[in-house]
Amino acid sequence: MRVVAGTLRGRPLSAPPGTTTRPITDRVKETLFNILGHRLASPGELPAIDILDVFSGPGSLGIEALSRGARTCTFVERDRRALRSLRQNIGGCYLRGVTSILADNAWTMRPPETPDGFGLIFVDPPYRDGQDPLRIIDLLERLAIVLSDDGLMVYRCDRKSPALPVDEFRLLRCLDERAFGRMRVILLGHAADESLSAADAEADDPEPNDTP
Repeated sequence: MRVVAGTLRGRPLSAPPGTTTRPITDRVKETLFNILGHRLASPGELPAIDILDVFSGPGSLGIEALSRGARTCTFVERDRRALRSLRQNIGGCYLRGVTSILADNAWTMRPPETPDGFGLIFVDPPYRDGQDPLRIIDLLERLAIVLSDDGLMVYRCDRKSPALPVDEFRLLRCLDERAFGRMRVILLGHAADESLSAADAEADDPEPNDTP
């Protein structure tokens, strides 16, 4: 496992032994960050935003975001072995000055805050927890409170997990959904953006053509 691109490109990242964490492959990480960069800045890069990496494991996604231009990252993880790897990776990449670690239970914690809101939130719970969609929605909605107005949330789950009942969302809406092998990645944004996007699309549409 390594940093794929940016200022830390090629830096190796350690991961704890066993199946506690599920490292994302380089290919999928590259594709994901191209999607995020296209929406937030330009493909392959990120603007100077604050990141929240929940169920961070060894920190692969948060560190990748910092390498590509993010300003800070707050990691949330409570597994001891994952925390050991996370601290080792942060130190090895010389990121202590722009990172913080919360050794807390993401399901019950009060979401951390930042003045401008988090521009990007990664949510990567153990796959077994994805079997309870309503529990996932409750967590994502609580995290939405600390998401910046134009921020994005990335939820990763097992491809075979039950589909999220998107009609249950109050604060969020689904922007994109992709399958990569065994995993599924869902991109979310504030529900308030929906009316703005619809209005913008209507304004940009050409006059209707009645010609058959």
